[in-house]
Amino acid sequence: MEAAMGLMRRMPPKHAETALSALLSLMPEHSSELLSQVDQPLQILCDVDYGKEFILCEYNRDADSYRSPWSNKYHPPLEDGPYPSPELRKLEIEANEVFAIYRDQYYEGGISSVYMWEDDNEGFVACFLIKKDGSRSGHGRRGYLQEGAWDAIHVIEVGPEEEGMAHYCLTSTVMLSLTTNNESSGTFNLSGSIRRQMNMDLSVADGHLCNMGKMIEELEGKLRNSLDQVYFGKTKEMVCTLRPPAELLQMRLPES
Repeated sequence: MEAAMGLMRRMPPKHAETALSALLSLMPEHSSELLSQVDQPLQILCDVDYGKEFILCEYNRDADSYRSPWSNKYHPPLEDGPYPSPELRKLEIEANEVFAIYRDQYYEGGISSVYMWEDDNEGFVACFLIKKDGSRSGHGRRGYLQEGAWDAIHVIEVGPEEEGMAHYCLTSTVMLSLTTNNESSGTFNLSGSIRRQMNMDLSVADGHLCNMGKMIEELEGKLRNSLDQVYFGKTKEMVCTLRPPAELLQMRLPES
């Protein structure tokens, strides 16, 4: 199992689904553990009742059906699927509305979904998802990428309230893949994923949604900076070392 997880951590996100399927066939006895621990690129489905798309993941799945955050119904229909309590469902609806605004401001489009459910410790868990298709045929507005995808998964465990305080444990994963194919850059492919965790004890005076939003905004900003430094920064450094710009070559060449 440790070797399987190590392999999945090194697998490009665009090949994660194929690799996971192969591991499941090799290790069927660890299927539940693999499905719960391995993050895959997010998929989408349309809620025909609302005419809106929602994101599919392990957190809104039961058997082969997925619960929509808009209609609170399973697709395909499922009779005995789990649902959040009325109070938590109300918070889930509000979170989807607020997170849609956050998505538009930071991502200029895309699809977002929020799911909540009770845990065994008298608290609850919330999952905030964003999928942005940055390709020319998707949600990309600038048209630079032949293919491009950004998948963000934020899972927050909220502990029970004690003296006006609550413990929040946020685990965030971002998966990025992009491909360019034009005359200036040629064919270029870059993909990877990064995961970080944050723990905080916060006052619930402003509400859980406010606290969760601040934590997601802060940690996602750190993840974007890390991706920029690790993937784009290192790639630019390597390319400039192997293929220095023409201006730099002219500076290095002695005058004849």
